[in-house]
Formats: sequence, C-alpha cells, structure tokens
Amino acid sequence: MHLSHAKKKQKKKNRGCRCAWWRQYQGSKRRFITHQREDRMRPLLLKGHTRPLTFIKYNLDGDVLVSCAKDHRPTLWYADSGERIGTYKGHNGATWSCDITRDSTRLVTASADSTVKLWNLATGECIYTYEFDIPCRSVSFSLGEEYILLTTDAFMGVPPAVRILKHSKDTEEQTHEEVLLVNDAHPGRITRAMWGRLNKTFVTSCEDGLVRKFDASTGKLLNSVKIHNKSIQMMDMDRDQNTIITASQDKTSKLLDADTFEVLKTYQCDRPLNTAAISPIRDHIALGGGQDAASVTTSAGQAGKFEVVLYHKLFMEMFGTVRGHFGPLNFVAFSPNGKSFTTGGEDGYVRVHHFDSDYFEQEFA
Repeated sequence: MHLSHAKKKQKKKNRGCRCAWWRQYQGSKRRFITHQREDRMRPLLLKGHTRPLTFIKYNLDGDVLVSCAKDHRPTLWYADSGERIGTYKGHNGATWSCDITRDSTRLVTASADSTVKLWNLATGECIYTYEFDIPCRSVSFSLGEEYILLTTDAFMGVPPAVRILKHSKDTEEQTHEEVLLVNDAHPGRITRAMWGRLNKTFVTSCEDGLVRKFDASTGKLLNSVKIHNKSIQMMDMDRDQNTIITASQDKTSKLLDADTFEVLKTYQCDRPLNTAAISPIRDHIALGGGQDAASVTTSAGQAGKFEVVLYHKLFMEMFGTVRGHFGPLNFVAFSPNGKSFTTGGEDGYVRVHHFDSDYFEQEFA
C-alpha cells in the first residue's frame, strides 16, 4: 500500500469568496477600525474526495495537511499551494479522524471499518493495523507519542468506549497492546477525545451534551459537566491547552476553562454547528455548520447557512463570514501559524483560505 502520486497537478479554481470585513456595531462603543468595503479572499479549491469531508489535520510545521472523508481514502496536500501529494490506500470504510506525529513521519487514522492504521506519512506505507470489532472514530497521539487515544462507537450491544493504545516508534516492537479501556461512562456516541496536559488526563465530548475528564492512568471520571442541550459535534483545544471550544447542534459554541469546564464565553449562532476552531495568533473563533445534510436539496449556500462564521473570542461578536461551500460545513482548522485556515464540507471539497493583508491590519476597539 504505497502512496499514489497525483499524475497531474491539482487544479485549483480560484473562485471569489466574499469575506465580510464590513460589520459595524451601531450603538456599541466597539467596532472594527477598517474601511467599509468588500474584500475577496481567493481560496484554493481542492477536489480529492468523492464523499463528504470528516476531518482535517495540519502537521506541526503547517506545510502539509491531511484530509479525511467518507470515501475511505485519506489524502495528503501541500498546504501553501493545494497540490495533492497522494492518497493512503487501505481502509474499507469512512475515515473519521487522523493525527500526525510532531516530526511529521507518521500518520494515524481511525475508520468505520473497525481499524486504526499507522502510516509512513511521506511514502504512504501502512506500518501497522490495530484491528477491532467495532467502528473507530476519534484518534490522537499523546505528548511524546508513546500512546494513542482512541474512541470506538456503540455496535451490536457493545457500548461506546475510550481506549489508550501503546505506540512504538520501532515498527518491529509495535503490538496491539491496550493500556486502558473506559466503556461505562458514555450513554451515547463519543464525538471527540483529546489529551490533557502532560498526558495525565483526557477529555471527551458526547452526543448527550456533556464534557467529561478522566484520569489517563486509572480511567477514573474526574469531572462531568452538562455544556449543551444537544449533541456536541466537535471539540478542540487552543495550542496552550488552557481553553476548550465546542460546537453543538443547539446552535451555540462555548469556550470552556480546560481545567474546570467553566463556561467562559458563549457564541450564539443562527445555524446548527458541526465544527469550531481557535486561532493560534489572534483572539478569533471560526465556526461552521449549516442546514442538516439530510434536509439539503437545492438550497443556495446562503439559504443553507454554509458559510464559515468568524467571531471575536473575547467580545463574542461576529465580524465576518466566508462563503464557498454548497453543503453543510463539517470541519474547519487553522494553520499552525494562523495565517490561513482550511475547511471541509458535505460537498466533498477542501477549501484552503489564505488571509489577505486586511485581516492582520484590523483592530478591535
């Protein structure tokens, strides 16, 4: 299973994407200090999947990214140009998530085909396969990459679970060793699991609207807080692991203290939310979602509310939208340097957006 290199350079359609740096807050002392005009960011439109996108992950350096979709072929791209490097062949079901080691040598993917696969990021060689009897969903490397945090779905009477797997950098020493199993704490699907500081804890989000924290050594439940009234579709941390951002079907996103789960900020939106991300360099939040995919027929992007919505993290005010997708937005991720972001939608497209100069010149007063 080797990486199949694209024969031709990926075609990128530079469709104009209206970015609304125009919002003035009348009646408020706060406003954006910028010229009131329409700017257009030119996104890179990447077509490498035949089914809806599920996850996007940048490497630490931000020069490449991996996209996952329901078409069971994770794809590697250059982040600056959008050129496709190749695809990873081996899964037989939807790939729900992935992670990349800090040195950008390995990729791990979790799939609905009940497997977790380790890959050589550069060559596409499948190094090892963890096999299960249940669909796998969220996956991430620990700090130091000695372990892999995995969630599995409920299936045929087996409850949803969180698992910690042993990961060895030496391929010959790699085994299927399972260090920890927690299968009695979640009544519904676990949508995301993330490591806490120094791998001492891990945090999960669930369809029941709760965020939970566990001891990574014993599996003991340390904290559980009801955050949303409906399913939490996605959860992410800032790079310092101080705060957590959530996205929910109840049309809100919430910023939480990573230690106590205290709700610090609430971002009220006009659409069900599937994804949220925190900018690594500015006090900005990117949210996305839209009309449920099952209800989408021939709705225009504006009618279905498929735009990326940008909020100020502290003032909780929306200051811009970025259009482009013609289906629900399933994932958004900022680049590590914060100068661009990438989105994946139900329409099967990956869109890489590089911020123009106006974005960095704005001030919020």
